[in-house]
Amino acid sequence: MAFTTEERYRAYADWPADYIDKITQNTKHSPWRTNFHIETPHGLLNDPNGFSYFNGKWTLFYQYFPFGAAHGLKSWVHTESTDLVHFEPTGTMVYPDTPLDSHGAYSGSAMQFGDKLFLFYTGNVRDENWIRHPYQIGALMDTKGEIQKIDHILIDQPDDTTDHFRDPQIFNFKGDYYAIVGGQNLDKKGIIKLYKAVDNDYLNWEYVADLDFANNLTAYMMECPNLVFIDEKPILLYCPQGLDKSVLDYDNIYPNLYKIAQSFDPETAIMVDPSPLQQLDYGFECYATQAFNAPDGRALSVSWLALPDVEYPTDRYDYQGCLSLVKELTLQDGKLYQYPVEAITSLRTDSQIFAPKVATNNCYELELTVEADSKIDLVLFADANKKGLKLSIDPANGQVTLDRKDCGEAFALDFGTERHCQIANQVTIANIFIDKSVFEIFINKGEKVFSGRVFPHQDQTGIAVLAGQVTGNYYSLDYGRKTH
Repeated sequence: MAFTTEERYRAYADWPADYIDKITQNTKHSPWRTNFHIETPHGLLNDPNGFSYFNGKWTLFYQYFPFGAAHGLKSWVHTESTDLVHFEPTGTMVYPDTPLDSHGAYSGSAMQFGDKLFLFYTGNVRDENWIRHPYQIGALMDTKGEIQKIDHILIDQPDDTTDHFRDPQIFNFKGDYYAIVGGQNLDKKGIIKLYKAVDNDYLNWEYVADLDFANNLTAYMMECPNLVFIDEKPILLYCPQGLDKSVLDYDNIYPNLYKIAQSFDPETAIMVDPSPLQQLDYGFECYATQAFNAPDGRALSVSWLALPDVEYPTDRYDYQGCLSLVKELTLQDGKLYQYPVEAITSLRTDSQIFAPKVATNNCYELELTVEADSKIDLVLFADANKKGLKLSIDPANGQVTLDRKDCGEAFALDFGTERHCQIANQVTIANIFIDKSVFEIFINKGEKVFSGRVFPHQDQTGIAVLAGQVTGNYYSLDYGRKTH
């Protein structure tokens, strides 16, 4: 259904129970519900939020509009995990229920302090003239999942930004606590601001400076900035909306990118000697990635596998969006690698030598090897005519190409059906995770990544090899009981 502004911002309590029952049943009828990716029972799943470690478990929230596949009055839904693979909802939610978040609990981060989890997020507020007031605010969650909102603004909108000022990310750097917030300056150029917690008090923040990361000021907004550290090198992940394609060519409506610097100076907010911009993901859907340094030092990330301002075939089933697998980020030879956490292998139920298949359950992993000086053309979600998601791995010509034009229902055609990246002419390993309507493809254990959605027809369940030779394994995957 099409939502009016009034419906998008209707109070949760004002929606009738029979309406929720109706859309819940409609969502259940979707042929594309995933098995091992986080989805909603109905409504819109948006950005991953509050990714952290708390009370001996991994915590991951997602932003949520429960009433259909639309962006409206957002809340947060809490999930937790012991292995970073199996996430279950706890029933805890951050509702938009105070004067400081009356029009939505927007994106943010989390960190444990003592026996509480501090949630740092943007409160979206509209006044009587529908003018937006973004407040960086907070809440505390205890070990029982009880939420206590902090009753005052932690970081107010600066005088030198527009009302596009959001997505605070808290991080620890050498024992001190900092936060970065994405924004838009008065010239309508995207910026990132750095703040420091005074005396390490998360209720008291002071402005340091605008982050200096060789920002070319061609984007009009910096969404979802994250700063993590690997081998003491800072990696800035962010979504520069409107970035000029002369800076970096990209095909999606908005890109998700990163830079690696050699060091970080928190007193001057300088990322020293930052690399050129790089694609975080070469696929069709990867946005609002949230990353943090875990207590054991690992850098972990998770992404929203959808994009703003794009309609999806699941919309007619009253839901949209899912989250990616959790990945560990590492640096190898100056390159950022992303690969699912080791526990992902716990989903494997059997192992078979790879061979083309007429039918699968579209829930599996492939681990394939392609020799140097060769090429393979593979079709996933293949029908009897070998039409589906076409993957070409071509070390001989140094390229990987992915084409979804023949895979199920078409969508987002304004942004093309092909994606590609460059690779070296060497033995190439591809780990491919397929989950009903999601693909996540990792080239050379995460040197390059392709993520996205497809919505295959009922008969698109096979795997076909069109050309070339490939060896490897096929693993059936089973998440176990799914409750999300």
